[in-house]
Amino acid sequence: MRAAIIIASTSGYKGLREDKSGPALQRMLKQVGFETKFMKVLPDDKMILSQVMKKLADNDLVDLILTSGGTGFAKDDCTPEATLEILDREIRGIPEAMRAYTMRFTKRTMLTRSVAGIRKNTIIVNLPGSPKGASECLEYVLPELVHGVEVLTGKASECARE
Repeated sequence: MRAAIIIASTSGYKGLREDKSGPALQRMLKQVGFETKFMKVLPDDKMILSQVMKKLADNDLVDLILTSGGTGFAKDDCTPEATLEILDREIRGIPEAMRAYTMRFTKRTMLTRSVAGIRKNTIIVNLPGSPKGASECLEYVLPELVHGVEVLTGKASECARE
């Protein structure tokens, strides 16, 4: 299985802040069999984020795209909008599950605007920007994401689909 990790952070893109979410997510993905084919820090720019995600999905370069950051209330947070703009189908259950799970740790979870969905044969999931929040959310949904990728790419057994 192939994955991409996109960190949405203008300050990180400019080298003003070290990315800690990307390496943490990459380690978690590797533990369940994903190979990270693309990992990059991009600015909080709706057009850039959309174009990169679209290119990765449309060229069948990855099965899963994880984004981290840009899901809050800051004026330049635009990752959900960039994602929604390119989705073929939305998967509302993933962000709902992440929010329900992390509400146990902090009520501020209700402020996240994360979305998830499918473009062609690629699943896209928005995660929070903090390394802790991104890791907690991914840890919770990762087994189901593996299954989702297997079903979407036709690699799931018939028994597993039932």
